[in-house]
Amino acid sequence: MSSSIVATGRDAPSKVIRRNDGIDCLRGMAILLVVIHHLALRFPLYHTDLSRVLPERFLRALTWDGPKGVTVFFVISGFLITRSMMLRWGGPARLDLASFMCRRAARILPCLLGLIIIASLLWELGVPGFTPQTPEQRLPAALISALFMHLNVYEAKLGYLPACWDVLWSLSVEEAFYVVFPLLCLALGRQRHSLLLCAIALALAAPWCDWSLRNASEIWQEKAYGPGVCAIATGIVAALLLHHAPRNEHGLLTALAGWAGLAGITAYLFWGGLIWPVLSWGTALFFNSAIALAVWAFARGWGARTTQKGTLWLRRWGQRSYEIYLTHMFVILPVVGMAHGLALSARWGWVLFLPALLMAFALGSIVERVYSRSLDQLLLAGFARWRASPAGS
Repeated sequence: MSSSIVATGRDAPSKVIRRNDGIDCLRGMAILLVVIHHLALRFPLYHTDLSRVLPERFLRALTWDGPKGVTVFFVISGFLITRSMMLRWGGPARLDLASFMCRRAARILPCLLGLIIIASLLWELGVPGFTPQTPEQRLPAALISALFMHLNVYEAKLGYLPACWDVLWSLSVEEAFYVVFPLLCLALGRQRHSLLLCAIALALAAPWCDWSLRNASEIWQEKAYGPGVCAIATGIVAALLLHHAPRNEHGLLTALAGWAGLAGITAYLFWGGLIWPVLSWGTALFFNSAIALAVWAFARGWGARTTQKGTLWLRRWGQRSYEIYLTHMFVILPVVGMAHGLALSARWGWVLFLPALLMAFALGSIVERVYSRSLDQLLLAGFARWRASPAGS
């Protein structure tokens, strides 16, 4: 979501939707976990010399918590999309389907298509690290799966695609949400609280979704639609409850929700192995709920001053998280290739992380400033002109 969006014309009622520093910090944390995870898969941090100075639990968390970062994105996405819908149109029944889809397409498609074009060229050129390891995989099929929301299904059947393609699995879940969500709004919006009840049912299904995947392949356990949809639904519930909550921004309930959410997130990131024996299949619901509580509290103004102090760098990561997410493997893979070419010892692998993180941030920032932001604005301006013309009226 852009820093401020003014809803006018058919997007009435007029509202300004601004960025939230606390939520941007959560997004920044999530994208850092993802980037670190993808490098740490090649150089596990607990095998480096950092293990001599930092706790192994902390290093293991940094190494393996990337998928948890994706869950954070899912919950935040459900929250922000629903919050935007409520502020822009006043309720689900009033949602403008054409406007909603255009805004989502303008935000998602430029970077997605750019990545697919570059990844396809590297595939055809046979560049190491950017070609499939499974002979059954074909470029046309990969393209179709990436463009039509089932790359996760494709990988579950044929194995992992090259890493620059693999990150698109979560977009398959997100895009399916973008298609189904507005239709649910229009279908259920006229029935009071129907959308909320539907979202609650989906959110509460998280334990069942995890249980149902217990015998599935490792890839499908990680990338199935069910867990992602449940996380998104939890964000939807938080946004709908926020819309109807009393406007006491700094109340005790808000503070309790914020602290409980952050405590739950921290506990699962660093002590997930201890939580699972207690909550079993309810662990996913616990984590989703913790994220939603923190997001709900931040949206109500909790921690506004705290999240502005010394967090600009983290907020910048959060603000550019989409571009960084789609482009960071174009940094990670060359860095890993260079390290292997130099025969870098695993114990020295820690030296790669800071340069790789800085380069990933720089690349994502360049893409955001030079490419995706301008195309986003161009597409939205074109849509606005079409809606103002006789053909779009």
